[in-house]
Amino acid sequence: MSDLGRELSTAVVAFHEAVGAHLGVTAVDQRALALIGRHGPMTAGDLAKRINLTPGAVTGVVDRLERAGLARRHPDPADRRRVLVTAVGGVLGDLFSGLNAAMGELTARYTPEQQQLIADWVTRTVEVLHEQTARLTTRHQPRRNRPPRANDEV
Repeated sequence: MSDLGRELSTAVVAFHEAVGAHLGVTAVDQRALALIGRHGPMTAGDLAKRINLTPGAVTGVVDRLERAGLARRHPDPADRRRVLVTAVGGVLGDLFSGLNAAMGELTARYTPEQQQLIADWVTRTVEVLHEQTARLTTRHQPRRNRPPRANDEV
């Protein structure tokens, strides 16, 4: 089963690399776009915290997303000194339409009960991945972001 998990992970990464190559954006850019699309407009600072990047790095992410026509910056109506980043709707539809159709056909092969079981497995897998990502991110912070540890090389 673990080999299947690795194969699934590799296939998902390869798909997103192909999407990124088509659009001229990176995997991190796609992660940022997914967050903005899911949670709505946010400041670059909020986005930086959510994807664990520096504000400077997020500026590059937003620049690439804007160049690709996937996101826009605009003044925050509540505080015009702040800038919000918003996802441009519908842009990814063509790229994902084939995947969505194929996944719909695949899902239709299973009974409703089987679909619930699969959905439960996927949901729990996503939770595990989030937990493990957080664990690795916390454990492997660059030295500039954490105090030195006793076993760090000088």
